[in-house]
Amino acid sequence: MKRKIAVVITARPSYSRVKTVLTALKNEPNVELQLIVAASALLDRYGNAVERIEADGFQVTARVFNVLEGENLTAAAKTTGIGILELSTVFDNLKPDIVVSIADRFETIATAISASYMNIPLAHIQGGEVTGNIDEKVRHAITKLADYHFVASEGAKERVIKLGENPDFVFNTGCPSIDLAVEVLANPELDFDPYQKYGGVGAKPDLSNGYLVVMQHPVTTEYKESRRHVEQTLLAIQKINKPTLWFWPNIDAGADGTSTGIRAFREHHALEQVHFFKDMDGTDFLRLLSNAKVLVGNSSVGIREAAFLGVPVVNIGTRQNRRDRAENVIDISYDETEIVSAIQNQMAKGTRISSHLYGSGNAGTQIADLLRSVDLQFHKTITY
Repeated sequence: MKRKIAVVITARPSYSRVKTVLTALKNEPNVELQLIVAASALLDRYGNAVERIEADGFQVTARVFNVLEGENLTAAAKTTGIGILELSTVFDNLKPDIVVSIADRFETIATAISASYMNIPLAHIQGGEVTGNIDEKVRHAITKLADYHFVASEGAKERVIKLGENPDFVFNTGCPSIDLAVEVLANPELDFDPYQKYGGVGAKPDLSNGYLVVMQHPVTTEYKESRRHVEQTLLAIQKINKPTLWFWPNIDAGADGTSTGIRAFREHHALEQVHFFKDMDGTDFLRLLSNAKVLVGNSSVGIREAAFLGVPVVNIGTRQNRRDRAENVIDISYDETEIVSAIQNQMAKGTRISSHLYGSGNAGTQIADLLRSVDLQFHKTITY
């Protein structure tokens, strides 16, 4: 009898975090993959990740529209509540044998709560990490709800066990997104025109002599400052005056401030070297990143994939506070002068040695094998 494995994807980064797992599960004859796409992964303004998922050959079993507009703390809380309601119905209809929750975004805790209250075994990918955001609370809460833990580093494994989880069910598989980075590192040439393939808005600077990539998201615990934060980065990028590919922020509280800050800045300043994108295929994005001089902002991509690819990173602010990192990262505050200096410093140092801190490229098959074969349970007690 096939094991029914439900994987819930709620945002565009979640897909790249689990793509190789999905591929391995899809090719497993004794598995019925139930792919549930929800929240911002369904919305065009955040890249419509569901279209990319289907283009990659995956069949979506269910769609859950649960995002409330507002991009503030209240909207995030209500979106989570609606997610619990809708996902509970989906789980009741599909009756999965095990549910997979990915990472630490606020929507993912809805997956964990629904599965736990319905006595469905829960697996969690990327628990045990630390950051300076609401994601910290969400991540550890999901850890306590989850029955199986597929962590991305030894430090994360140790933290999950210290939280009282049974060591027999905590597996350091590495991060599945590193699986994609392995493919890129083997063939890093930028073999597509990002402007032609992905559109976007803004200038179209020549990329042949190098470029920067910017990914800056709001910080939910500092969401009222998000516009000021992004303005400091915009001023720095304007002063550096290098070709820059800037990716739109995610749906977190404060995203309105970040988006408004970018739009207002463009109205009053000539950004002749900056182009803005909504989203990009995961492998294409990593190939673009691999050829960048520096990644600027506060995305976990700088901590994970950029470390493996050896790309220098200027990490701004507290969003990635205390997350395990390699030597490719410089940490600075939201200050134009500091950002300029750090970018110049990182460009001068150049490409770094590849770090395997978050795995070596076989996480997807490891996780799929465990999901297929692990003894199923949904009741546990604290071990310490």
